[in-house]
Amino acid sequence: MSQIKGLIFDLDGVLVSTEHNHYLAWKTIADRLGIPFGEHQNDNLKGLSRERSLQTLLELGNIEINDTDFDMLLHLKNEAYLKSVENLSPENRLPGVTQLIDQAKSLGLLLGVGSASRNAQLILSKIDLTKQMDTVVDGFAVKKTKPDPEVFLLAAKNLGLAPSECLVFEDAESGVSAALQGGFTAIGVGNRSLINKAHAFYHTLEGFNLSEYEIVG
Repeated sequence: MSQIKGLIFDLDGVLVSTEHNHYLAWKTIADRLGIPFGEHQNDNLKGLSRERSLQTLLELGNIEINDTDFDMLLHLKNEAYLKSVENLSPENRLPGVTQLIDQAKSLGLLLGVGSASRNAQLILSKIDLTKQMDTVVDGFAVKKTKPDPEVFLLAAKNLGLAPSECLVFEDAESGVSAALQGGFTAIGVGNRSLINKAHAFYHTLEGFNLSEYEIVG
């Protein structure tokens, strides 16, 4: 087993849950376009960039729009999302997050976030995790989205670590695929479809124990 020196987290669904906030924001756009949109359709958007999510939604409705309207809808979605997360706080961290980060820091591990979200910095600030992260790679920093491993590879590079020295925590299939393609150890969280796809799976981070890995801080 490789020696672990760093942890890289996806944001939504791993450190905090804003899935419902995203769902409501995308449903606002879908309703505007007359596209049927429920929780099942929303699952197809997990782990995707804002642009790719909108393109997927448009494909679902078999709708084509010009670039101006496309950008306008992206703006409307983001405004709806930002309004819905105004009241996020550290209490919205998912179970086990605080304990794992505290344990990792006590062991001298490096921590990072690798997320497609362009609101990653804002959300981390809301839940008071900015200072704990040694690097944050978000949608502004990468050109390729998951399942391409670019976001995790850049996070590892920023930490000065090889992929084999990092655990990646993900709740989306596209994110686990990205981690595996990048040569990382992939830890699935929450999403049961990851049970046979990630190296290990936990319903919440409360069940995760760093002592199961060879840690080098």
